[in-house]
Amino acid sequence: MKNLVSLVNKYAAAISMIILLIIWQGAGYFNLLPKYIIPTPIEIAKAFIKNYQLLIFHSKVTLIEAIIGLFLGIIIAWILALIMDSILILNKSIYPILVLTQTIPTIAIAPILVLWLGYGLAPKIVLIVLTTTFPIVISILDGFRNCDKDMLTLLKLMNASKLQILWHVKIPNSLSYFYAGLRVSVSYAFIAAVVAEWLGGFEGLGVYMIKAKKLFEYDTMFAIIILVSIISLLSIELVKLSEKKFIKWKYIGENHEKNNN
Repeated sequence: MKNLVSLVNKYAAAISMIILLIIWQGAGYFNLLPKYIIPTPIEIAKAFIKNYQLLIFHSKVTLIEAIIGLFLGIIIAWILALIMDSILILNKSIYPILVLTQTIPTIAIAPILVLWLGYGLAPKIVLIVLTTTFPIVISILDGFRNCDKDMLTLLKLMNASKLQILWHVKIPNSLSYFYAGLRVSVSYAFIAAVVAEWLGGFEGLGVYMIKAKKLFEYDTMFAIIILVSIISLLSIELVKLSEKKFIKWKYIGENHEKNNN
């Protein structure tokens, strides 16, 4: 009985997902849900198989946009965090601007970026950078603020420079906070890329979704939505793997507990 309970607990998410898919498929089969509103899982799966090559092609375009934008967002976030931590007046000046960028809906700013920068890669990258930078900056700054005060005092008594304090205490301490922000930003990157593609572009999952909508191919639209979700989830898992590799000390206790079990 205990083994059964532990097995259910371990695979609770997978079991609940399977139950949801069965209910969804049953509702479609008995015409409880009109297929022109919500296609059944089997119809969506058929759309995946039918449009496999197009989905892969457009996925590559969206993936490239998201990776470039996220990479630039990470670099900008670290630069801003280091500047804001070092100079208090710039912290007070830059922080409201960062907050302001998050109050503007992506769907509102995307067409303006398209008008300014055209239909190429540039507006997508800019929108992704604007969307992903804020969570990372705030997370890094939280890491800087939550450093061990005794360690900072000790280093100051030892006449350590600001650069030495930053390298040996602040950056290592902020890494776990950085990864927390990065997990949020990874999902934002793909959403921003698709939104930008809706409003201007020639390739990408957002463009393909608009084409499917115009042709009333709702099964293809749902296939694209699910594909974007899968890519986002896989990206978050990659971030977790990267975190476990680069900040191993955070998971020492967890790994020790797993080995004992």
